[in-house]
Amino acid sequence: MPTPSSPHVALRCDASPRIGVGHLVRCLALADGLLARGWSVTLVGSVTGIPWVEDEVGGRGIQTLDAPDDPGTLAALLDEIGCAAIVLDGYHLDRGTGAALRSRGTVVLAVVDGTWGADQEADLYLDQNLDAGPVDGPQVPPEAGQLLGLPHVLFRDSVLDQRRHRPEATGRPPRVLTVFGGTDAQGAAPVVVPLVLATGMPVHVVAIAATDDLAIALRQLADAGSLAAGAHLEVRSPTPDLAVLAAGCDLVVTAAGTSVWELLCLGAPAALVRVAENQRVGYDAVMGRDVAVGLGSLDDLRDDEAAREHAVATLRDALSDPVGARRRADAGQALVDGRGRDRVVEALERAVAARGAAA
Repeated sequence: MPTPSSPHVALRCDASPRIGVGHLVRCLALADGLLARGWSVTLVGSVTGIPWVEDEVGGRGIQTLDAPDDPGTLAALLDEIGCAAIVLDGYHLDRGTGAALRSRGTVVLAVVDGTWGADQEADLYLDQNLDAGPVDGPQVPPEAGQLLGLPHVLFRDSVLDQRRHRPEATGRPPRVLTVFGGTDAQGAAPVVVPLVLATGMPVHVVAIAATDDLAIALRQLADAGSLAAGAHLEVRSPTPDLAVLAAGCDLVVTAAGTSVWELLCLGAPAALVRVAENQRVGYDAVMGRDVAVGLGSLDDLRDDEAAREHAVATLRDALSDPVGARRRADAGQALVDGRGRDRVVEALERAVAARGAAA
């Protein structure tokens, strides 16, 4: 448990229906590791409009403070609350934030996705994407630590607890989970769920609807009589227990964001949709390793009939070949050992100790 003399870290990230929750979720994974090692953690940012995310923060006992936009004011806030380090995770942050904080003696860890977010000056750079290359640029200090690839991917306790789970063979219809982040800001569910149903297979689809409007749109699919014989569509609200749900499914259809690494850790067969440009690097790497199947970009699935037909065929093949799906899932799970956050915490501890020794 943290004590008054525990090292203190701030997590500078935000979550909202517009931004999504991916940045916050991976910061909470890091928070699990920090808290287990006796650190104190404060979230400096905004978490609004997503009750289950607010519960996730509150359940960890993490205090939340409003984040000033100005880097100098943020640095003064960190001085006031006594933070030795800060984690910057957000593409929208002022580009001068890292430099301003480092000049005040704060250790900065910048979480990036390829070039996205890599415009910050930092002591440590974390890019947890598969096959991530070195973070480069004029703002990157030559002595900065580089934590790259899946050996450093961040997993929450709830994911690690399900890592060895395997659904039992029951002879039931395939169970498919569709989920597109905590907010589904791009409205992917009503585009992609019909493609799963169009396979014509007797699937049990558990569709996560991030908003009431999306839930209504999904339920209309069943009301319209678009379900094949034996198929079932179950619409659910977002849940913090997503790892338990995913671990019990035969296929998870999801956006190619941070949740992909969680699915690899779980060993859950996955089909990926690229819903934003910043997901391209992770999507392409996963396709190159053949550890999931790809359905293409959300824009193409909306506008291109040929892309939709290809996605339906891909989903049908994945559901018809459980042996191939398990092979890909096992290969994906072999890429991660679940100790990424420990390595990141240890690197942060070394950086803080070195900064203290140099002071």
